[in-house]
Amino acid sequence: MTAPAVLAEPQAGPDGTAAWMRATPTGRPFDAETVEFAGALSRRLGRAGGRVPELQALAYWTRPGEIRRLAADFAALENDGCLLVPRGTVFHVPPSNVDTIFVYSWLMSALVGNRNVVRLSDRAGGHTELIVGLLRELLDEGFDGVRDALRIVRYGHDDTWTAALSAACDLRVIWGGDSTVDTIRRSPLPPHATELTFPDRFSLAVMRAPAYLAAPDRDALVSRFRADAYMFDQRACSSPRLVVWVGSRAEAALASEDFFGRLATLVGAGGYPVDGSLAVSKLGYVYGAVLDQPVSACRWYDNALAVLTVERFGQPRREHCGGGVFHELRLDALNDLVPHIERRDQTIVHHGFTGAELTGLVRALNGRGVDRIVPLGQALTFQRVWDGHDLLQAFTRRVTVSTAEVLPG
Repeated sequence: MTAPAVLAEPQAGPDGTAAWMRATPTGRPFDAETVEFAGALSRRLGRAGGRVPELQALAYWTRPGEIRRLAADFAALENDGCLLVPRGTVFHVPPSNVDTIFVYSWLMSALVGNRNVVRLSDRAGGHTELIVGLLRELLDEGFDGVRDALRIVRYGHDDTWTAALSAACDLRVIWGGDSTVDTIRRSPLPPHATELTFPDRFSLAVMRAPAYLAAPDRDALVSRFRADAYMFDQRACSSPRLVVWVGSRAEAALASEDFFGRLATLVGAGGYPVDGSLAVSKLGYVYGAVLDQPVSACRWYDNALAVLTVERFGQPRREHCGGGVFHELRLDALNDLVPHIERRDQTIVHHGFTGAELTGLVRALNGRGVDRIVPLGQALTFQRVWDGHDLLQAFTRRVTVSTAEVLPG
């Protein structure tokens, strides 16, 4: 077996990496060096990322102001009777289709003091290579503590590596599809270890049709939606694949025609690339949907946008081709969503509803599904609470301290 590429000093295969995982000390949460490193990475990403939205979003998230907010949030979770300490070693398995997610996962864990092993797929994209290159440059210039607490390994489907790293970790974090989660879970964890999984999810947009039609800035709203949907070819778990219009049939029809017409113009002007294989895949998906789903209308604007109007909610959750195919549905009221929501539903991006209405929807759902409700344009904004998990708490353990003596009897 060929050893994978490793960031920082090479290790002697999976057993050597596992031995490092057991031996390397953890750090103090939000120590000065790690905080400084995050700021340096932010500046380097800002310069190297150019006009790539996902890299600029990552640079924004790692900026000093955001790290200070995370540190303040962390401090607020502690008190004299309950302290948060690192879990130990965190083994991250990020997806191959979202190049930046491994940095969010690893850096959040590193900031609270864990040592980290990140497994990169051998199918990772070009932006991953750019980020790894920037990390290598920074760690060659200094930040010894950050470098010593990080290993990035690259391998394909190799159970030997996965088993060794899983057996030596204190927390395993799996980002990917259901099949990826099932495959990784074949490698057992130590009895004390825990696991976070971020499997296949489904996300949608909900807009009040009259509010959209009355908006003076429709182009801005459509631009925000484009960022939500197209940044990762509609493949990110939080990218909307269904647009729900709340209003009368006439209002929904007018809003839909205007909205998707503007979106087609905007995507076309932006030069969204659609290669031949994706175009054929989308065409096959659309034809299949027309044949076996309750599709009442199909609008094919061009290779970058197709809209399928459906009469029932559940159909759009099937395997999706990405690249600008949207289902749309009309409902009379926001809470008409409730009976249709499933546990796999993650993010709702919204426009035209009050905070009280959105809170009412969450109360009505009562855990049935949906983990995030955010305004248009914020579907891909990474937050410390993701898929219902507070990562600051998930990456730490709580140690309780009591000084009160209680005598028996």
